[in-house]
Amino acid sequence: MLQLTPQTIRIVDVYDDGSHARHFTFEPKGFVHDNPISIGQFFMLTLPGVGLAPFTYTSIPDKTGRFNALIRNVGHLTEKLFSLGKGDVLGYNGPFGRGWPVGLIKHKEVLIVAGGCGLAPVAATIDYLINNGYSKSVTLLYATRDSASQVLKKERTRWSSSIKLIETLEVGGDSDHSGLPTQYLSHLLNKDDQYPDIVLTCGPEAMMMAVANSCVDLGLKTSDIWMSIERRMRCGVGLCGHCYVANSYACQQGPTYRYDEYLALESKTVAFEKDKVLFQYC
Repeated sequence: MLQLTPQTIRIVDVYDDGSHARHFTFEPKGFVHDNPISIGQFFMLTLPGVGLAPFTYTSIPDKTGRFNALIRNVGHLTEKLFSLGKGDVLGYNGPFGRGWPVGLIKHKEVLIVAGGCGLAPVAATIDYLINNGYSKSVTLLYATRDSASQVLKKERTRWSSSIKLIETLEVGGDSDHSGLPTQYLSHLLNKDDQYPDIVLTCGPEAMMMAVANSCVDLGLKTSDIWMSIERRMRCGVGLCGHCYVANSYACQQGPTYRYDEYLALESKTVAFEKDKVLFQYC
């Protein structure tokens, strides 16, 4: 059973990792992770007197219970979190939501397209594929606005020796690695003439939609494209309605959606434009 009362975790390591982002390592204090954690799920952090917010596992808990998270300083709670250091404690709940379809991507040609901090939700998937002998079938296209926006430097350095890693910059890249990810995506697939079996994408929603549409234009099926959708998740259990997407809750049926599923949900949401505004922005 999911424990809704926050349990205590301790910060055991923290360092800057990209512009306005930090890499945290947490360990449980006096509890064990009873619920199995799927790669791509998320958790909630609670700061007493401040509030709670959702974050993704950059790495899922190891045998000691330790796990990592990449967190951007983008609001009141994260500003307070950035003032904490090693040894400080905070509340934890999780895991929540649906993870990546790890069982479907074994022995498949996998293309992962990540933008900015969207690299964090796919990091554990990349590690899983490498650690289980599937690295030769993995291509990662990582796109950011500029070099200062790149995150997970240590992980990218480690991955580069195992998978095909392509990094593009919207500003400041060389002639072969500049521009938007969709521009390079078309170049990549046309050049290699080898299409992936499945695509995972995470980043700004506009980028993911553009990536998904480009893949469809190049011949991929909508059912072979998966994305991680970010919404204002406040509870994690489908009660607050902030992450409502048509008749789906991103905190439960998501945050990972198959593209054809998401298109079907969006078509229903369009018919209720006022409801969409209410749930997304209240």
